[in-house]
Amino acid sequence: MGHLLSRMSDACPAVTQRDAWAQFLEALNRYYPADACTLMIVNREGLRPLAALGLPEDIHGRRFLLSDHSRLAAIATEPGVSRFASDSTLPAPLEGLIGQGQDRVRDSLGVALRHEDQLLGILTLDALTPAHFDQVDTQELHATAYMLANMLRVASRLESSHARLDATDDRPCSAPVAIQWHSPAMRRLDEAVKLVAPTDMNVLLHGDTGVGKERVAQQLHTLSARRDNRLVRVNCAALPEHLIESALFGHRRGAFSGAIKDHRGYFAVADGSTLMLDEIGELPLSLQPKLLRVLQEGEIQPLGSEHTQRVDVRIIAVTNRDLASEVKAGRFREDLYHRLSAFPLQVPALRDRKEDIPILTGRFLEENRVRLGLTNLRLTEDAEMALQAWHWPGNVRELEHTLSRAALRALGDRLHENDALESPQQRGALYITRTHLDLPEDSVDAPFAEEAILPASKNQTVWMALREATDNFQRRYIYRALASHDDNWAATARALATDSGNLHRLGKRLGLK
Repeated sequence: MGHLLSRMSDACPAVTQRDAWAQFLEALNRYYPADACTLMIVNREGLRPLAALGLPEDIHGRRFLLSDHSRLAAIATEPGVSRFASDSTLPAPLEGLIGQGQDRVRDSLGVALRHEDQLLGILTLDALTPAHFDQVDTQELHATAYMLANMLRVASRLESSHARLDATDDRPCSAPVAIQWHSPAMRRLDEAVKLVAPTDMNVLLHGDTGVGKERVAQQLHTLSARRDNRLVRVNCAALPEHLIESALFGHRRGAFSGAIKDHRGYFAVADGSTLMLDEIGELPLSLQPKLLRVLQEGEIQPLGSEHTQRVDVRIIAVTNRDLASEVKAGRFREDLYHRLSAFPLQVPALRDRKEDIPILTGRFLEENRVRLGLTNLRLTEDAEMALQAWHWPGNVRELEHTLSRAALRALGDRLHENDALESPQQRGALYITRTHLDLPEDSVDAPFAEEAILPASKNQTVWMALREATDNFQRRYIYRALASHDDNWAATARALATDSGNLHRLGKRLGLK
């Protein structure tokens, strides 16, 4: 056990690295072998898996509420190590996600991670064989958990400092709540959000439809000094043109026909807070000078009023248009564009960050599991590959709706087959297959298709980055090797003369797992 604690101590300086917690679990699993182990941390959404072994990649997108999982709730209130044998009446929260999905969790250990009286997280170990943990020294495991809780507390304070939040020492310490993206593009975006959020700079969010710009806007507000007031959202495209000025700046009674009472505009409502102007590219050209004046002077003048009113509003403008091109075309004022884009942020399309599909998938699967009242909901391997193969023109929103429809189809198929009289909770894990996803047929193996080998042209000027080209080759090569070995990763590793663990990690990075 001392050797393990030494390994943990060595890992302490690296807690800010993305793989540090996974390395800890790997070290822990060597001392307490289990079919699955997870490190979950507490955030506003419940318990979030920070690291996991023996579970599908989408586990990182799932959230676990103590109110929904009685076994996790029991662990959270137990001062020592909790043990759940095969005859436990408390359902295992990860059952259906381990092994082939139909395997039962036969033995389980769990320990709460606390700092004083505050719950920071939970450590779980699950086994598919009975009495698997009979020889475990629970006192040693509890000591390990104590040290792990201190590591989480230190990491949380470092994260809070890095995000420039004005947390004080007497404020309750909580683990970081941001999604731990896999893609470099989203990690760069999150770093930029943390940098600009505490300031009062206006932000221009642009990106394709459905990429999740509203989530980024909410994150900007949550990380700002204005977070105690609600974020005010306005869809400029949804407002009738003759009512936009009144909606934004307000009006006085009698200002126009139908104005029977005074009305506060969105700017007045957002005074002291953040105003998100969605679809800002749809704002009529005639109204743009008045918006520019508000940004320059910090004053609004309601319709029908002779007096101006001071407002303190931080603007987040959102658009899927190229506003720079709109300026050149004369459809958007250049001076307003520069005012709004004090700090521009591009939200990348899902096709450019496919490494994040498992995280998003896990979140949407968990939402549908709760909505449909299922024990567990997961994807088959061919469904996972189909998700990676499709180019997602509708981005994150399309992925969300695709999985919602697929979950309903999968449940319908099960009810139709043979167990309509059973409740969903009695059926174990429900699998979504490639057929349930109902994606276009030409999407299935597109990224893995063999590319024609063409001689390089002397005047060729556009080249793929070497890293991307290497990844594409490895992805196709491993995919073909897996297909020839019936998707057996161990056999494939032997055929490719590589370490099995390294192949698994490479497969995850390339989106094959």
